[in-house]
Amino acid sequence: MDEQFWQRKWASNEIAFHEGAPNRLMLAHIGRLGLAPGSRVFVPLCGKSLDLHWLLAQGHRVAGVELSQLAVDQLFASLGVTPMVSSAGELLHYHAQDIDIFVGDIFSLSSELLGAVDAVYDRAALVALPESMRASYAAHVTQLARQAPQLLICYQYDQAIMAGPPFSIGDEEVRQRYGHAYALILLDKAEVAGGFKGRFPALEAVWLLA
Repeated sequence: MDEQFWQRKWASNEIAFHEGAPNRLMLAHIGRLGLAPGSRVFVPLCGKSLDLHWLLAQGHRVAGVELSQLAVDQLFASLGVTPMVSSAGELLHYHAQDIDIFVGDIFSLSSELLGAVDAVYDRAALVALPESMRASYAAHVTQLARQAPQLLICYQYDQAIMAGPPFSIGDEEVRQRYGHAYALILLDKAEVAGGFKGRFPALEAVWLLA
């Protein structure tokens, strides 16, 4: 993961990946995780996603990790919450009621720092990473979450058209990355309305890793 690339994106506000509403596929399928009230959901590479607002509003607790401190500052500002900030190894730990966000490299986050989670929601993490990092990422998140179930959203398109990120993640790659640790259920696969970035056809695939 090119840290400078993502820091530049946030600093220049080039964040087209930030959605202006809770993700529709999350809303449609998160029920498959079977979350009880008060469940703790881990959102890797969370940015300032409005999905976090929605999860909190449902009475869940949220944990996340994000490379950009600017994004995390903006997240807490949008929540109207002043967090406690402390050092956690190589990371910063932002804490407020029902929410813990770690700032820094996800590979510096340990399961001990993260604490117990009930589920993982990955909309923008796996697809943000180049192929050379995805095996390590998938193994790390599986270990961090102690194999808690995951809701995973991926794009699928002709990678020759666009270099990414976000990258195209095919069905076979999902099976390769997670099939040894989870039972995989493809919940939905549909065309991206209007094409990907309005430029070319793409699919979105939603997976339950249980």
